[in-house]
Formats: sequence, C-alpha cells, structure tokens
Amino acid sequence: MNENTASQRQRRRRKETRPQELTSAALALFVEKGFAATKLDDVAARAGVSKGTLYLYFDSKEALFKAVIQEGVVPAIAAGEALLDEHDDPVELLRAILDGWWERIGSTELGGIPKLMMSEARNFPDVAVYYHQVVIQRGMGLIRVAISRGIERGIFREVDLETVGSVLIAPLLHLALWRHSFASCCGPDTDVERYLQTYFDVVLDGLRVQPLRSGDAR
Repeated sequence: MNENTASQRQRRRRKETRPQELTSAALALFVEKGFAATKLDDVAARAGVSKGTLYLYFDSKEALFKAVIQEGVVPAIAAGEALLDEHDDPVELLRAILDGWWERIGSTELGGIPKLMMSEARNFPDVAVYYHQVVIQRGMGLIRVAISRGIERGIFREVDLETVGSVLIAPLLHLALWRHSFASCCGPDTDVERYLQTYFDVVLDGLRVQPLRSGDAR
C-alpha cells in the first residue's frame, strides 16, 4: 500500500466518523448550555471542524438535535423493547426496562436531555413534538406492555395503564435532573445505589397483587 492510498483511506474513515463526532459535540453542548444557547459555530469548534463542514452533514440545529436523539436515545429504547422477548417474568422484565433506562440514559450524558426538553420545550415546539413522539410515547408504550403482562398473569394489580408509565419514570427523571442541576453546586448528596434500591422496593411492591414480606427474594 502506497502512502497516497493510506492517506485516502484515513481521510475516508475520518469522513465516515465525522457525523458521530459532530453529534457527540452537540450533545455535550446541549447539556452544558441548553438548546437555545448552543450555536452551530460552537458545535463545529468543539468537534474541530469548520462550520461549512458541519453544514455538509446537518442543515440546522434542529437536524443536529434529531441526530443526537436517533444515535443516543432511540437505541436505548430499542434495547428496552428487545427485553420483551428476553424475560418471561413480568417483574424481572419491568425491572430490567427501568434499570436499563438508568444505565443507558439517566446515568450518562444523555440524562441531560430530559432537563433540556423540560426547560425549553415551550420555546422550541417542533423539537419538543419530535422528542415526544420518538422518545416519550415509545418509552411509555414499552412500560405499558410490561405492566399489562403482569396484570394479565395476576402478578400486578390493576392500575391505570395510561398514567402508570409517567408515575414510574418520574423518580428516575428526578435523579437524572439532579445530576445535571443541583449536583453541580450543592454536591451529589444522593446515594444512587440506595436511591435505586429504595425505588425498586417501592415500585415493585406497590404493583404486586401480594407484596413481598421482609426477607422474601425479589
């Protein structure tokens, strides 16, 4: 292989990975500064490219945001949907879905996206509608399926399926929001492991037809 061929292949690999470099830079800036305050110039600079290069891949900040969601959040939801075929026990399934959300989204940089959407949805309705359709509705649907299976098998008690998803995800959202807000100035005083254990104790016992007694296996 001559030097020119090697150089061409290196440039081609660089070009192929550049969209991911841009979305990674965009995610970091969206979480740090918010959607409104993030400029495409900032994203290009963070990724180490010119603004003109950025426009070769994304024609607007909205398109860049959608790419961040498609590359980061949507695969996490798809992984949760795959769990439907992996777990026969509804209790194990629900815990795996919620635990997976925390591991893949809440505990990562992607956990800053819900904070961004809550604070800026009113000012960017098109972006908010996209996020609601692609992320929230799909995620809530996944939780409803898991709960429905438990109800059908007599393991979970009857609950309002239209609202239960929001009730279950809210404590995890709170933990993610804390990490990207108060934790930066007030300290990470929440013991995540204890928080999650308490959360699952309350959630799973609250849903069971017969709550577990102290000492029973979960």
